[in-house]
Amino acid sequence: MSGSRHPALAATLWGGLVAGTLDIGAASLISGYSPVVILKYVAGGVLGKASLAGGFSNAALGMLLQWIMSLIIAAVFVLITRRHIAANRRWPVWGVAYGVVVFFVMNYVVVPLSALHATPHFSVFSFVANLAAMLLFGWIVAFFAKSKLAAATR
Repeated sequence: MSGSRHPALAATLWGGLVAGTLDIGAASLISGYSPVVILKYVAGGVLGKASLAGGFSNAALGMLLQWIMSLIIAAVFVLITRRHIAANRRWPVWGVAYGVVVFFVMNYVVVPLSALHATPHFSVFSFVANLAAMLLFGWIVAFFAKSKLAAATR
């Protein structure tokens, strides 16, 4: 499937998969846990705390869930901005602003409503580090939206 024939789909896939994968690495660096443990926590969103005692299959489920959420997040950005992002020089600002929205939705809506029933642990470091990771996430999604959608208009 050519990216130029389906630029919105290409932007969503590239943005979601790259940002979602790098987000696991960022979470690992921020928390000090291995990526496998981070992925088990992601799986905990549907399995609850029992996911942490599971094996590789729980981590694989976590990766699948991470990619699904990341693709949805990227698709929302692409759908909202696709008419304007290709011709806009301010795409990095849009991406970073979207990252702020994603940060608050994930930390204060999605995670508390998950099967883990977790509330965000607040410290200045965790707040700033996780916000920075979501700013990067939003920037990556915007980068792929800009590049794929602008390439289709040439």
